[in-house]
Amino acid sequence: MSAHPLQKTMSRARSRRIVLPPVQEHIIKIEDVIDTGDFYGAQQMYKSVSARYVAAERYSEALVILQSGACTQLKHEQVTCGSELAVLFVETLVKGKVPYDDDTLDRVRKIYKNFPQIPLPQHLGEDDDVQQLSEALGAAKTRVEGCSSFLKAALKWSMEFGSHRSGSPEIHIMLATYIYSESPEVDMTRVSYHFVRGNNPKKFASILVNFMGKCYPGEDDMAIARAVLMYLALGNLRDANVLFDELKKEEERDELELPDSELIEFIIYLLLTLQRDALPLFNMLKVNYKSSLEREPALNELLDEIAEKFYGVRRRNPLQGIFGDFLKMMG
Repeated sequence: MSAHPLQKTMSRARSRRIVLPPVQEHIIKIEDVIDTGDFYGAQQMYKSVSARYVAAERYSEALVILQSGACTQLKHEQVTCGSELAVLFVETLVKGKVPYDDDTLDRVRKIYKNFPQIPLPQHLGEDDDVQQLSEALGAAKTRVEGCSSFLKAALKWSMEFGSHRSGSPEIHIMLATYIYSESPEVDMTRVSYHFVRGNNPKKFASILVNFMGKCYPGEDDMAIARAVLMYLALGNLRDANVLFDELKKEEERDELELPDSELIEFIIYLLLTLQRDALPLFNMLKVNYKSSLEREPALNELLDEIAEKFYGVRRRNPLQGIFGDFLKMMG
């Protein structure tokens, strides 16, 4: 037989009156366990103690414990444990209906900054270094997966409890930066997806410059074109121009040589065209640079989105948009 509503209310009231010691006592006790090297034991304590505060609907104290636990485990390079607590921190933000604001964003940032950043080994020599490289690649993958899980959860929280439809721009920048710096094989499409939803095109430009210094021939102009078109597909002409202007400044300082390709030509003309009500010129550009745009199928889809955003041209093919949906899933 189910409990009477009054009994449920009394039960909740009792749970909130549970006497729990000050949070700092728990944190000190668990950090003593960490100091002995028992990271797993400490993990179970962080989880069980925070769960008691959540059950008592004392979310702010649970958040203090989980933030402390995530940062402490990550400082000790216990990425699996740390990222699990980081995700629990975000889940508690959701349970406590904590609004997105600068203070809470700063707490997310503090956890993020504790995720290890470890360069992959360079100049490996004999066969006995193969295992070292394999272990380093595995550790890098774990770091990226852990940090991505945490920041993706934080993005969902920011969408639900903040005002940004695509999620916090600052969190998108954190995720893009970490994926770029820590991934053994950089997926620039994924990096670009998050950067264009961020609020720092100058930082994105510096990342592109770095990427162009080490990518394969033919990847450089594609990375630039993709980045600019992704901004434009969101209707963001301003940041597309800022990004490209920053790249031109790097070229003027002899820090970069912009690729001499038809795709870069197309981007230059496109940015000029979109400043005017010039749909015929837009369509002419697509025809003239058709062969370059066909190097990557996604470029034409991005251009369809741009035509819709800037000129109100509705898509005729209902199957279009698959690339964008795929990116949302991947993001």
